[in-house]
Amino acid sequence: MSHIYASFRSIGAYVPEKILSNADLEKMVDTTDEWIVKRTGIKERHIAAQNEVTSDMGAKAAQLAIDRADIGKEEIDLVLCATVTPDYFNMPSTACIISDKLGIKNVQAFDISAACSGFVYLLSVAKAFIESGMKKNVLIIGAEKFSSIVDYTDRGTCILFGDGAGAAIISATENKKEALIDIHASADGAYADFLVTPAPGSVNPVSQKVIDEGLNFVQMKGNETFKLAVKTLTKDVKEILARNEIASANIPHFIPHQANYRIIKAVGDALKMTEKQVVLTVGKYGNTSAASIPMAINDIWESGRLQNGDLMLLDTFGGGLTWASALLPFAGKAK
Repeated sequence: MSHIYASFRSIGAYVPEKILSNADLEKMVDTTDEWIVKRTGIKERHIAAQNEVTSDMGAKAAQLAIDRADIGKEEIDLVLCATVTPDYFNMPSTACIISDKLGIKNVQAFDISAACSGFVYLLSVAKAFIESGMKKNVLIIGAEKFSSIVDYTDRGTCILFGDGAGAAIISATENKKEALIDIHASADGAYADFLVTPAPGSVNPVSQKVIDEGLNFVQMKGNETFKLAVKTLTKDVKEILARNEIASANIPHFIPHQANYRIIKAVGDALKMTEKQVVLTVGKYGNTSAASIPMAINDIWESGRLQNGDLMLLDTFGGGLTWASALLPFAGKAK
C-alpha cells in the first residue's frame, strides 16, 4: 500500500499598494529613519487601503496560489487562514469569507490564531489532515491588516508592522521526495503579556474604557520579546536540523519570520548561514505577522531563486508566545 505525504505545491502573495516609509513615520512620531533602520532593518511597510480588509488580501494571494498549483477551485477540500487581524471579532472566520470570495462552496474552513507563527502552524495542520487521508488539497493563507490594530502614536510598535497576505496549496502526494520533511511547533502561554491585543475579548469587552485607554491596539514588550526570540529560535532550528541530520550549509533557503533584521542576523549567524542562504524581506514589508513567511517565499519564487526540489527551512516566533520551524522541499513549478 502506498503512503500518502503532504507536499508544498505553490505559493502566492499580495501586497497593498500604499507604502508607509520611515520618512512618513518621522512626521507622525518622535523617531528617525536612521534609528528605525539600525534597530529593525525596516525601511518601509505596505498599508492596506481603508476599504481593503484582511479577507480581500487573503483572497488575492490565495487566487495566485491556486492558479500556480494547476488545480481547479473545486479540488480544494479545506481552507485555513492564520490571522490575528480577522475581518470580524470573531465570527464568521476570515477563512469562510475568503472561501466565499473565491467561490469555494461547501468546504470546511476555519481560522487559527498563532500570531507570527500562524503560517507554519497551518503547515502542521494541513500535513495532519492530508497524511491522515482526510483531505487532498488544502489552501493555507496567512493574512494580516496589522494597521487596523496599530496605535500610530506608539513609536515602539508603529514602526514595526505592515499589511499583506501569502498563501500556499498543500497537496497529497505518493512521492516521498516531495514530502514535507518535518514541522516543529510549540507554545508557552506563560509569556502571554509579551505581545497582546488586550481588547475586544472576554477580558476587556468593548467599553468606553477600552477606547479611552487604546486597549484595542497591539501592545508589546519589545526588549523581552527580542531576547527570548533569539534564544528560542536558535535552539529550535538547531534541533530540527539535528533531528533530520541536515547540515545548515545544505539549506539553500533559510526563510525566517521577518520581524527584525537583528533577530534574523543573530539566528543566521548562530547557524553559520551565509547571506546568500538567508531570505530577507523585512526591509520592504516590515513585520506582517502570519503573512511574513509566505510573502518571503513568494519573493524568492517570483525572482526565480526558488526551484523545484529546493530545500526550505522556515522559522518563526510570535505572540502566545508561539514558535515553529519547518523543513520542506518546494514541490511546485519554478517560475
